[in-house]
Amino acid sequence: MISDHPGTELHALASAGPELATQLPAGSDPGATDALDDAAWRAAPAGRWQHRHLLDTDTLSWADIELILQTAETMSGVLARPIPKVPALRGYGMTILFYETSTRTRVSFEVAAKNLSAEVVNIAASASSVSKGESLIDTVRTIEALGARLLVIRHPVSGAPYLAAQHFGGHVLNGGDGTHAHPTQALLDLYTIRSRIPGGSVAGRKVVIVGDLLHSRVARSNLWTLTAAGADVWVCGPSTLLRGFEAWGAAGVAGNRHFTVTSDLNAALRDADVVMALRIQRERMAGGLLPSLREYAARFGITAERMRLAVPGALVMHPGPMNEGVEIAPDVAAGSASVITEQVANGVAIRMAVLYLLAGASGTGAPVPGASGIAAPGSGAS
Repeated sequence: MISDHPGTELHALASAGPELATQLPAGSDPGATDALDDAAWRAAPAGRWQHRHLLDTDTLSWADIELILQTAETMSGVLARPIPKVPALRGYGMTILFYETSTRTRVSFEVAAKNLSAEVVNIAASASSVSKGESLIDTVRTIEALGARLLVIRHPVSGAPYLAAQHFGGHVLNGGDGTHAHPTQALLDLYTIRSRIPGGSVAGRKVVIVGDLLHSRVARSNLWTLTAAGADVWVCGPSTLLRGFEAWGAAGVAGNRHFTVTSDLNAALRDADVVMALRIQRERMAGGLLPSLREYAARFGITAERMRLAVPGALVMHPGPMNEGVEIAPDVAAGSASVITEQVANGVAIRMAVLYLLAGASGTGAPVPGASGIAAPGSGAS
């Protein structure tokens, strides 16, 4: 497992090719070091964007999160238009660099950027000079030399986007790194919950995350945003996939935002308002963590019968891709309470919002776009 601030292994990435990089250790206990104490976490001024990069949700104040969600609401309005496109990032160079396969996240970022009129270049590492041994730093420098001002990166090694941010002159957005973080997924999950929960507030709502916590970057980023929103968060799974989370839950996110850790699925689901199933990540799974997928499905799979323990109409979520019949039953995934497809759609609005804010980041921050339209970042118009 990894720390909240990966870094000790990054020097190896600087000179290593892809073969060595994928073998680097994941790190230490999740939540071992909190990025901000609660006072500092709430100290950022409301209404202005202050960050050059978005590498995780642990550096975001509640004002930052609200700003992103507020901006995403405006972007949703853009997406509802017959032609969902605005010139906010016209001529702005953006490169999407993915070292892992992806459908939802990669396409979502590309659609979001094109909706803002950015100039988008999409690079799959397997089809680039990375396959010839080029290091991450050399790749990043090459991309910048070719005109990119914003870099979206996904990498199998925890902390790789942090290394990229040290050597890239523009803005870096983490599209998922190892088992560490997936900030835009956590933000779109919160946005989806708030849009569907009666009253629009997550505070006091029971949100349950079930599955492979050990390897889940989505869960780690969600713990920061959901506890920040005041949710009563429970994480549940086999004890072998919860290692380190008991200590983090007891210590609390940011030192005082506690969450519940259990292997009792019935207790977790009882009176839940939201149930989020996580994929069993077989590509990251070491031997001996699970007896079999069949046993996991029998003990921890989200079925219609088990969902009866939750409140009526409890939301069903999944970050995708799904292993239907393993972590979630097909009828639950496609049921009336499922918002899984909405999560995918909302990902475009959230990523448009984050790209817009990052592109406008400066010493004074980017203005919140008004409902009447989207101005170019930094123009001061609303």
